[in-house]
Amino acid sequence: MANDAGTATTPDPVMGLYDEPMWRSIAAKALELQQCTACTRFQYPPAPICTHCGGAELQWKPVSGAGTIVSWVVFHKTYLPAYPAPYNVIAVRLREGPVMISNLEPPAPTDSWIGSDVSLVYVTMPDGQVLPRYRLCKSSAGELRG
Repeated sequence: MANDAGTATTPDPVMGLYDEPMWRSIAAKALELQQCTACTRFQYPPAPICTHCGGAELQWKPVSGAGTIVSWVVFHKTYLPAYPAPYNVIAVRLREGPVMISNLEPPAPTDSWIGSDVSLVYVTMPDGQVLPRYRLCKSSAGELRG
């Protein structure tokens, strides 16, 4: 689907019961995730209680955005106009523990992506929506392809 300017519209985030604070923090370019006050662990996706210890006291706290790629795929078929093929999807284990799914901004590694260190960046899509993405850290860059 495209907007009036002919720009492909980014799909709206799928909003679960507890997702709104996270998406507000993304729009502010300062990612926050739930942290349990009892065991201090972070969790994603958001939930009503701690998924680690069952604690009921959760707070939204900033995360570093630093992480490591634990899985990746490149899609060679366009499923949504806002994401023309080929495009990648990565799973990143954040330094704080949770695994997030996103995309890797160019350049891409030439070898295996697994184990590459990444940092969070915020990308404003052509339709104005802000999305969390990742970029390789210089320490993981090695040989890159654009």
